[in-house]
Amino acid sequence: MISSSRFHGYKLGHFQKDLVAGLVVGIVAIPLAMAFAIASGVRPEYGLYTSIIAGIMVSLFGGSKYQIAGPTGAFVPVLLGVVIQFGYEKLLIAGFLAGIMIFLMGVFKLGRYIKFIPRPVTIGFTAGIAVIIFSGQIANFLGLRDLEREEAFLLNMREIALNLNTVNIYSVFVAIISLAIVLLSPRFLPKIPGALLALVISTLAAVLFFPNQVATIGSTYGAIPNELPNFAFPEITGSLVIELLPAALVIAMLGGIESLLSALVADGMTKGKHNSNKELIGQGLANMVAPLFGGIPATGAIARTATNIKNGAASPLSGVIHGVVVLLVLVILAPYASAIPLASMAPILMFVAWNMSERKEFANILKTKTMDSLVLVVTFLLTVFMDLTTGVGIGLLLALLAFVGRMSSTVKVSKVLPDPTDKIVKPEMVLEGSNCPQINIYTVEGPLFFGSTERLEEELESIARSKPRILLLRMSKVSFIDTSGEALLANIVKQFKASHQQVIISGIQQQPKELFEKTGLYELIGKEHIFTRTGHAIDKALSHLDVDRCKGCKQFSFNECTALSQQASKPAVFKQKRKQEPGLI
Repeated sequence: MISSSRFHGYKLGHFQKDLVAGLVVGIVAIPLAMAFAIASGVRPEYGLYTSIIAGIMVSLFGGSKYQIAGPTGAFVPVLLGVVIQFGYEKLLIAGFLAGIMIFLMGVFKLGRYIKFIPRPVTIGFTAGIAVIIFSGQIANFLGLRDLEREEAFLLNMREIALNLNTVNIYSVFVAIISLAIVLLSPRFLPKIPGALLALVISTLAAVLFFPNQVATIGSTYGAIPNELPNFAFPEITGSLVIELLPAALVIAMLGGIESLLSALVADGMTKGKHNSNKELIGQGLANMVAPLFGGIPATGAIARTATNIKNGAASPLSGVIHGVVVLLVLVILAPYASAIPLASMAPILMFVAWNMSERKEFANILKTKTMDSLVLVVTFLLTVFMDLTTGVGIGLLLALLAFVGRMSSTVKVSKVLPDPTDKIVKPEMVLEGSNCPQINIYTVEGPLFFGSTERLEEELESIARSKPRILLLRMSKVSFIDTSGEALLANIVKQFKASHQQVIISGIQQQPKELFEKTGLYELIGKEHIFTRTGHAIDKALSHLDVDRCKGCKQFSFNECTALSQQASKPAVFKQKRKQEPGLI
C-alpha cells in the first residue's frame, strides 16, 4: 500500500527538510484544527485527533507526495448541519460511511472523473462555503450570548441580529488583536505562522487584561484532554445507514473533490504528478479510521499542503511528522489550550474564509456573462441560502444543460457534391443549384450524442422524403458517437434497406467503428459499404445508379451521366475510367 517510489533516493538531507516542514505545518495545523472543529459544532480536541490520524494516514497511503490532510473549512457547513440534525455520535458514523465511499471511488478508479466537475460549480460552492464560515464567526467575534445554533444561513443571521444587544466589548478587543496579527504577521514576521501567533498573543492579552471576561474553549467546552480517546467501533445498523446515507454521500463527494484539488495545487507548485485513485484510497482509509478515535471527516488541506511545500518538504514523511507534532502538542500543552478565547479563533476562520472565497476567479467568471456565469451564481446562492447538496446538484444540472447546448451547436450537417473542376466535394455546389436525384452526399461534423442528434435527425427526415437511391455520409470529422447517435443512424439504415435504397459511409473513425461493431450496425450497413476515402465511396455509389434516371447532369465530372451509368454497369470499363479520373476528396 505504501509506495516506495515516493521515497526513491531518500537521504539524510531529505529527512532534515521533512523535519522542518513537518514541524512548521504541525504548528500551523493546531489552531486551524481546533477552529474548524468548533465551527463544525464539535469539541476542539476532535479536530486535533483528526489532524493526527488523517494527517499520518493520508501521507502514508495517499497518492500525493506532499498532501497534508485534516479538518478543512469546506466541511464546516456540512458537518455543522449533520451535528445539529443528528448529533456528534452519528457524525462519526456518517464520516465512517463516507470513508468507505471515498475508498471505493479509488478502488474503482473514479478519481479522474471527480476532477471533471465544472469550474463554475466548484468556485460557486467554495465561495458559498466561505460566506457560511465567515458569517458563522460573527457571533464569536462580537462575543454574543444565548444564540441558538441554526443550520440555515438566514436563520443564523436572524439570531445574530436579535442578540446584538449582548455584544461583549472585551471579546471585540481580543478579536481585533487577533485579526490585526493575522493580517500583519505575513508582512513583518513571515516565518512565524500568523494563526499561531494571533492565538498566543490575543490569549495572553485576554488573560492579563480581561480575566474571566471573555468566553474561552475551557468555559464553553471544558478542559481539553491531553490524550487520544479510546478506540471504539461504531454500532452501525441498516436503518442508521439509510438515515445517514445522504450526509455521507455529501461528505464523500466534497472530500474527494477537495483532496484532488489540493493534490493538483501541489502538482502545480512542484511540477510533480499525483495518483488520483491512490489519493482517494488514502483519503478513504483515513476517514474510516479517524472516526474510530473520535475524529471528524478530513480531506486534503490546500493551505497546509502549500505551506508544506514552501518549507521544503521532500517526501510524505513531512506529513507524518506534522501528525506527530500535533500529537505531542496535544499531550504536553492541552491544558493551556483551554484558556484560548473563542474571540481569538474567530478572525482566524474569517481570514481562512476570505482566502478560500476565490473572489478573483468568481469575478472573472461573472465578467464572461455566459451560461458559466449563471451556473456560478446559482450554485453560490443555493449553497448559501439552502445547502451544499442542493447548490452542487442544481449547479451540475445547469452545467450539464449548458454543455449539451454548446456541444449540440458544434454539430454541422451539410449537403455536398463534387466540383467538376477539382473533384473536391463542396457545399457550394449545392448552393449554386447542382443536384443529383440519385446520390445524396452529406458531410457530418462534430460529436453525435444524445444532446446533438437533432440537427442530423431533421436532415435525415428530409432525405428520406426525397427518396434518393444512395445516401453517402462523410463522417471523418465525427470523433464520437453514443448509443443515441448510433440508434438514429441504425433507424435510417433500416428505412433505406426497406425501400431498396442504400447507405454508404466514408471516413469513419475508430470509436464510432467500434460502437457500430458492438451494436451490429456495422454488419447492418455492410462492410462493402464502409470506406476510408470519399472517392472510393462515390465509386461504390455510382455502381448503384439507375441508368434510366440519369439526365446527363455531368455532376460527377464525367462526360454524360448516361455514359457514367453505362460504365457503372460494366465494371471493367468503369474501373479503367476511374483510373483516369483521380479519387474525390
